[in-house]
Amino acid sequence: MAVMIAHRGYSGKFPGNTALAFREAAKHGSGGAETDIRRTRDGVFVTNHNAEVVFADGEEMTIAEHTFAELSAKPLRNTLTEDDVRLCSFREYLGIMRENGMICFIELKDDFSEDDVKAVFALAAEVYDLKKCILQSFSFENLIRARELFPDLPLMWTYGGEMTGWERCFERGFSIDASKKVLTEEMIEAFHARGLEAAVWTVNDEETLAKYRALGVDYIESDVFGGEENP
Repeated sequence: MAVMIAHRGYSGKFPGNTALAFREAAKHGSGGAETDIRRTRDGVFVTNHNAEVVFADGEEMTIAEHTFAELSAKPLRNTLTEDDVRLCSFREYLGIMRENGMICFIELKDDFSEDDVKAVFALAAEVYDLKKCILQSFSFENLIRARELFPDLPLMWTYGGEMTGWERCFERGFSIDASKKVLTEEMIEAFHARGLEAAVWTVNDEETLAKYRALGVDYIESDVFGGEENP
């Protein structure tokens, strides 16, 4: 049965990539949570999709240009709930995942240096368990670099609608996390035949959810569906 992965946490109802969204994903029954990792000016890894954060007062800051203290000093814009939410560190995300035994889908945004990749997963090993972490990236080069550094770390190529060449994963032993626009039964079977996994993103309607469950995909990323929808 497919494991439900909360996309940026339970982002359909709570501000994505925040500690609140990750905790609510656990309550919602998700088996894991996907997040995006960026690095602050002072080297703190944080969970945010965009290069900038937008605060409740409308101010914007570029993550790479500011310290974690500056970026977490005031609440973020939150259009979904009345909660005061702050920028979440990667360490805090890992702690929430550990407390709830959840799988970590970790996407590195931009090109991370070798030292950055080492630091991210050294932290993951310190706080949680690398066996519960899956590195994802649109950058094939990021995955190659990670394989050299962490031979046993599960790796997934994040595969979008305009990309080609998914078969290149096979020679490297990479699994795939493909858009629902492109993931086919043929692809799923090809990855499974090689002992690799297939995930799909981002599924927010019941028809598509039922389709990929029937096709035997391993993971389904969703903003709205959690474990409570599992049969």
